[in-house]
Amino acid sequence: MLNIHNLSVAFGGEYLFEEITFRLGAGDRIGLIGKNGAGKSTLLKILSKEMEPDSGQIAAEKDLKIGFLKQDIDFIEGRTVLDEAYQAFEEIKRLEKRLEEINHQLAERTDYESDFYHQLMVDLNDVQHQYEIHGGYNYQGETERILQGLGFQREDFDRLTNEFSGGWRMRIELAKLLLQQNDILLLDEPTNHLDIESIIWLEDFLNNYPGAVVIVSHDKMFLDNVTNRTIEISLGRIYDFNKPYSKYLVLRNELREQQLASQKNQEKQIQQTEKLIEKFRAKASKASMAQSLIKKLDKIDRIEVDEDDNSVMNLKFPISVVPGKVVIEAHDISKSYGSKNVLQHINLLIERDSKTAFVGQNGQGKSTLAKIIVGEIKYSGKLKLGHNVQIGYFAQNQAEYLDGSKTVLDTMIDAANEKNRSKVRDILGSFLFRGDEVDKYVRVLSGGERNRLALAKMLLQPFNVLVMDEPTNHLDIKSKNVLKDALKSFEGTLILVSHDRDFLQGLTNKVYEFKDHKIKEYLGDIDYYLEQRKLVDMREVEKRDVEKQAPKESNKSSYQNQKKLKSLNNRLSNVEAKISKLEKEIKEKDVVLAANYEESIAKPDFLKNYQAKKKELENLMSDWEKIQEDLEI
Repeated sequence: MLNIHNLSVAFGGEYLFEEITFRLGAGDRIGLIGKNGAGKSTLLKILSKEMEPDSGQIAAEKDLKIGFLKQDIDFIEGRTVLDEAYQAFEEIKRLEKRLEEINHQLAERTDYESDFYHQLMVDLNDVQHQYEIHGGYNYQGETERILQGLGFQREDFDRLTNEFSGGWRMRIELAKLLLQQNDILLLDEPTNHLDIESIIWLEDFLNNYPGAVVIVSHDKMFLDNVTNRTIEISLGRIYDFNKPYSKYLVLRNELREQQLASQKNQEKQIQQTEKLIEKFRAKASKASMAQSLIKKLDKIDRIEVDEDDNSVMNLKFPISVVPGKVVIEAHDISKSYGSKNVLQHINLLIERDSKTAFVGQNGQGKSTLAKIIVGEIKYSGKLKLGHNVQIGYFAQNQAEYLDGSKTVLDTMIDAANEKNRSKVRDILGSFLFRGDEVDKYVRVLSGGERNRLALAKMLLQPFNVLVMDEPTNHLDIKSKNVLKDALKSFEGTLILVSHDRDFLQGLTNKVYEFKDHKIKEYLGDIDYYLEQRKLVDMREVEKRDVEKQAPKESNKSSYQNQKKLKSLNNRLSNVEAKISKLEKEIKEKDVVLAANYEESIAKPDFLKNYQAKKKELENLMSDWEKIQEDLEI
């Protein structure tokens, strides 16, 4: 499908990657991994033809369709969710407009025997045929199915896109991409704004996707569940293995150990040869032997060990002052957005030095309660902060609050005070912003780099209570581990909103589950919570909750369901047979009409009968979609 040969890109005189070569084939689901700033997003832009490489070639099959989900998106305001999703069907929308024009002219004209009217009928037939081929009769149902899979409710379809957060707009963009039937999908951090239920749906979709997929993600489980190949960009090179992420790590480590062992053995041989050369060089009778050994040494192909990029940020959250024993006390907290109730009569007590996790499905109020605690939104009820409490808050979209027109250094200086302004460069250095990198504008930073900058900016403000809402979004796997270690050693009070079991393990000693507008307390870590819920993984929390909680069916109800299913399948077969028969009849009439137009329309009720069959076909297609929906319930 796509051949990449000797591709190189350099910034500021340094190679991001140099002369990399690989092939992308149908069925490949590649996890593209590497540190933030390694060049992952740049490579996706090159593959999508949004950006040109400095050197190298990309050879693609003819008419190859490539879809690209970027981290930053822009929507035209004034469109509803459905209208925006329908933008995926450019050709269908063009054909719809053309059909509307033709039908409007047919309704107004009365010159039935003119050449122009005849041409309109021919055009109508051609456009309707093209419309059917492109899936014009099915695209609306498919759009609704994918939007619902990504977490939208039917009542959301007619809402304007600008009413939704950046995360939800990203879901609309992802829906458009999945609807386009591209040959290659390029997905840059697709799970960052998805809840676990939607991630599970996306995993299933991608596992059944016939084309090729390249995914940049720092979600280890998502990569393991979806990918069958891993390409790592490290220090300008790529490492390509036909294994998902976790298996790739094992193989990569084994390869490096083999290289180290081989290099060690080779070094021994070289040292022994050098000793012999020195020994023989002093003797005239052995001079020729010494020269022979020198030539042999020069011909040795030195074994190189793959370099590892182990540079990571250095993060430590200092505590400002010691607060009182009770840090946060909430009584009868409720919050609604319009008619939608999110939280009802919540009571919560957070004590000093506790480490608390908020878990549950998206939309159940985790982020809402976090925002209430930090005073960002209004609510009903009472919330009291304890003595000397100073809150540090990392929002789920924290990086969006950064000013793109500022440099990294200016961002930090503007947030600093007189006491810590002199430490700004040191803090930036510990977050891997070194040298000229501090002069980069925020708008050109990758998602992970922006998150690192947002974390660095937090350290300029004093706090003893840390509230973090999905802080691992956009962070590479090594940075996630550094953040986890920093939170483990944080001596203050921690409230952490996260779906990531790997990240939560060992971090918290109390879990609040958010469900049905309420919260339930579990006095233990995340593993204790999952054990109490008799679940294996955080994904099961949402996977089970979306299943219908009906009691086991009796034999009678089971029989009724089987009977209903059989009836629906019989109806489906019947409708499909009628559709097939009608399509054949319409096609026969199209042939007659094209061959003998004037003679055909002269026949009584020919056109009326022709249009009636078209209308009947349209109704049958609607019936077919309805039966399919009933079968999926």
